[in-house]
Amino acid sequence: MRIRTAGVVAVLGLALAASGCGDNSKDEPAAKDSPKAASGKLVIWADDKRAAALKPFGEKFGQENGVTVEVQAVSKDLQTNFVTASQQGSGPDVVVGAHDWIGNLVQNGAIDPVQLAAEQKSAFNETAVKAVTFNGQVYGVPYATENIALIRNTELAPEAPKTIEDLVASGKKLKAEKKASEILCLQSGQNGDAYHIYPLYTSAGGYLFGTAANGDYDPKDLGVGKPESIAAFQKIAKLGEKGDGALKRSITGENSIATFTGKKCAYLVSGPWAIADAKKAGIKYDISPVPGFAGGKEAQPFVGVQSFYVAAKGKNKALAQEFVTNYVTKPDLAVALYNAEPRPPALTAAFDQVKGTDPDLAKFSEAGKNGQVLPAIPAMAAIWDPFGKAEAAVIGGADPTKTVTAAGKTISGQIK
Repeated sequence: MRIRTAGVVAVLGLALAASGCGDNSKDEPAAKDSPKAASGKLVIWADDKRAAALKPFGEKFGQENGVTVEVQAVSKDLQTNFVTASQQGSGPDVVVGAHDWIGNLVQNGAIDPVQLAAEQKSAFNETAVKAVTFNGQVYGVPYATENIALIRNTELAPEAPKTIEDLVASGKKLKAEKKASEILCLQSGQNGDAYHIYPLYTSAGGYLFGTAANGDYDPKDLGVGKPESIAAFQKIAKLGEKGDGALKRSITGENSIATFTGKKCAYLVSGPWAIADAKKAGIKYDISPVPGFAGGKEAQPFVGVQSFYVAAKGKNKALAQEFVTNYVTKPDLAVALYNAEPRPPALTAAFDQVKGTDPDLAKFSEAGKNGQVLPAIPAMAAIWDPFGKAEAAVIGGADPTKTVTAAGKTISGQIK
């Protein structure tokens, strides 16, 4: 594990100053008093980009509270390294990561619920709060949301396609005119990509997990292998290499964006992370929802949320709660993290602050407004590999019924 310290503030040797920005909610109290930490040090783990953005805020929090704050960048396998370090008692007090880690982290006893007051929760995007809620408890403070959309080269495709069939027809015409070499850049590769194919899978009627009465995903109701999923993959197969040729295994996570910025395809299914490359390449682009199948359901992308977590085995849990509940909830930190990596802020005040300077923000949010929260239940870990490989096989021409039925059995066996 490669960890480097991104910022350390001097210990001021002072008792923690009292502070509070919670409300008087009796059932959901916010942390009202800054805790007294035994060692006076708060350790935060994040990836490289976020660690750099957090540095000045860590320094400010440390100065205000008389503690040392170390923001450490973990470059690879942050979730795995955090769980391992937690079990060994050598982990951080706060970790920053995706909401779909929650099921695994809770299962491993690695994180505690966070103490957000009702008033604080209401300041966030509702979907973001739902994403960090697991088994009825809030386990993280969200700071950004993300989802994929259709990004198109407006010089090649002036109008947003209303259906995937319209997109394919437009892409085929561009190929025939030798204005593009690919119909669509939607990454698959040899192992598939469940995340990027999901909007088309849902539009065709497929689902991963059903939901329980309380709205939580139900791992006992597995959709993969059911008739709906087979029908969905039959539609996806028609877009594949033996069909329209819109979906190809040669389009991968490594080349999909580059193929689009190289003007070899007019349509790219990707997220906000692709925009910097499009701008650098001078592509004139627009953003719209991923189109679904004609006569099908709405195409629903996954909605992911980036969040701050309190380590269950951290040395300064009270100080960590203070940081995530009463400091991370401030708009200036959310805006700084947005500037480090432009994903829509989960905090409404921060979103409103930056949307005027970034027209793409509202378009990505619109594309994800009816999306599905990426399941955070532990059973989701069993989905990715078998589902992806089934997708790639079907795109390559394998029989959808046999392939998806087999994938369902594999997933079901892993969940049990």
